[in-house]
Amino acid sequence: MKISKEHLELLAENFQSIDETTKEIINLEAILTLPKGTEHFLSDIHGEYEAFDHILRNGSGIIKEKLKEVFGNRLPRKDLNLLATIIYYPEEKLNLIRKEYDACDYKEFQKITLLRLLEVTQVAARKFTRSKVRKILPTDFKYIIDELLYKMQSSDKNDYYDKILENIIELGAGEKFIIELSLSIHKLTIDHLHIVGDIYDRGPFPDKIMDRLLDYHSVDIQWGNHDMLWVGAYLGDRISLANVIRICARYDNLDIIEDRYGIPIRNLLNFSEKYYKGDHCKEFLPKISKDDELKYSEHEIMQIARMHKAMAIIQFKLEKQIIDKHPEFDMESRALLDKIDFEKETVKIYGKEYPLTSCNFPTVDKENPYLLTDEEEKIINKLKESFIASEKLKKHVELFINKGAMYCCYNGNLLLHGCMPVDEDGNFQEFSYGGKKYAGKKLLDFFDKKIRSIFYCGCREDNGLFFYLWQGRYSPLFGKCDMTTFERYFIEDKSTHEEVKNAYYKLRDNEEFCIKLLNEFGLTSEGHIINGHTPVKETKGENPIKANGRTIVIDGGMSRAYHKTTGHGGYTLTYNSYGLQIMSHDIFQSKEESIKNETDIISTKRVVDKLCRKKVADTDSGARIKKQIELLKILLEEYRQGAICERY
Repeated sequence: MKISKEHLELLAENFQSIDETTKEIINLEAILTLPKGTEHFLSDIHGEYEAFDHILRNGSGIIKEKLKEVFGNRLPRKDLNLLATIIYYPEEKLNLIRKEYDACDYKEFQKITLLRLLEVTQVAARKFTRSKVRKILPTDFKYIIDELLYKMQSSDKNDYYDKILENIIELGAGEKFIIELSLSIHKLTIDHLHIVGDIYDRGPFPDKIMDRLLDYHSVDIQWGNHDMLWVGAYLGDRISLANVIRICARYDNLDIIEDRYGIPIRNLLNFSEKYYKGDHCKEFLPKISKDDELKYSEHEIMQIARMHKAMAIIQFKLEKQIIDKHPEFDMESRALLDKIDFEKETVKIYGKEYPLTSCNFPTVDKENPYLLTDEEEKIINKLKESFIASEKLKKHVELFINKGAMYCCYNGNLLLHGCMPVDEDGNFQEFSYGGKKYAGKKLLDFFDKKIRSIFYCGCREDNGLFFYLWQGRYSPLFGKCDMTTFERYFIEDKSTHEEVKNAYYKLRDNEEFCIKLLNEFGLTSEGHIINGHTPVKETKGENPIKANGRTIVIDGGMSRAYHKTTGHGGYTLTYNSYGLQIMSHDIFQSKEESIKNETDIISTKRVVDKLCRKKVADTDSGARIKKQIELLKILLEEYRQGAICERY
């Protein structure tokens, strides 16, 4: 390895002597021999915060497995379930338990729980250096916990350790210690979290999921098509904004926009009441859960439906502006307002006429159907200003930009939310923009770079890219020929609702194609493609493990909207030092049920790949450490030869 003198001088700023350099080399060489940390993969959360949060807390069942490993037959199932619940929800569970004991018995309970948690923490910490464990431990108690974790097996210090525990409890810090130890176990169990796209839409609490990820110790995010709508809305893309509001109205989630992101929709409400008051808006009624049926009056439901329809029409008009501006997008089939025959109440699609379920379009000018009215223009522009001004949304979009990407190559695997656009023969399809063509890895890199450029340059206008990523033919986040939004609203004939998938979704069953795709990203045939985006229809016999394990699809339906289709509560994936395991989870009931009755999600585990035990040396992190060791050895030699002087 060649390295300049200037580079070595910069390195010497951090390692200023032979002793410091030698010490760091010894440390890094030792780290390479440790077992690889556990990666955790989740996808298509779609606002289902409670299920997402529980799966994070139980590590997809890993924590329960750790408890069984530590305690074996020493603890009955009831005590194991109690301890697991304390680890998952320490603060909430302790609040319940405290009421069941008198003061003396509760102190004894705290001592027993602390001792058990320390045992679990010791086992969870085995993969890491003592230095890393100390960084994970809570700042206020790290040295006390460190002392208890690495206590000497000697009778000479038993009284010393007992006194520490006794004082922790007597001084009223027992609960805090239990809470902090439980949170440390979470961090030690899962080394890194991957979110393979689609945090937003359908479910009620995407903002809570984003807040949770903001505080997560190590995470990356692959952008999903729904996530891109919210990024686009914040960046001033009006089609993205219209889609966001339309989908929130469809799934009864307008409170996300108004209450949690602070974006007022009063003007839209007034507008929709003015123009759609006599419209029953049957096609636009919100999807309301049985639990929420009594929450609304019939009038309130109709208000949501009218706002839903009003925004859908605004969206269709805005789309035509981009379709005309970018003919290379080849999306003319999505412009249907001018194909309506208002007298016959039909619409012509690909030369065939279909009757409309409703022909009430009070804001559509028959002579110029895509022209926004003055009121529509004011509403969408005012909403744009409000989205851009939302501080909470800004924080969440920054997380997408800083921790997210179109795809991720991590420890030999390709993480990709949607697809790689290909033809029937597996050839990468080309997308044209600005006179240039992009395909394969270059296509994903192009979109990644453009989204970041829009974010950093502060461009706050419709540029078409978010629209294309949402529903373009060669969008890696969409992966279909057409998004039939208009047809689903206004045409009963379900043949018009069909959205033909890209050939990728058949070819990902083919091992040869999967290896070709992995090679395109510089990965070997031993890697895996990890997808989300399309729910695995397990009830119809679909297998999430495809192409002899080369492709793994983990969109199993965490979203309640997909439970009937998938038959369960979602898939997750873990990748530890022994290999990859996919978990199928039962539908999560509720946080309250889990805390009160100490229940957990029942999960079924399947091994995808069983490997010879991988060490840090076999990972991407290990490759970086090896380069660092090489540089340090060169610096050490320079010190020894006197080419660089030590600093004291």
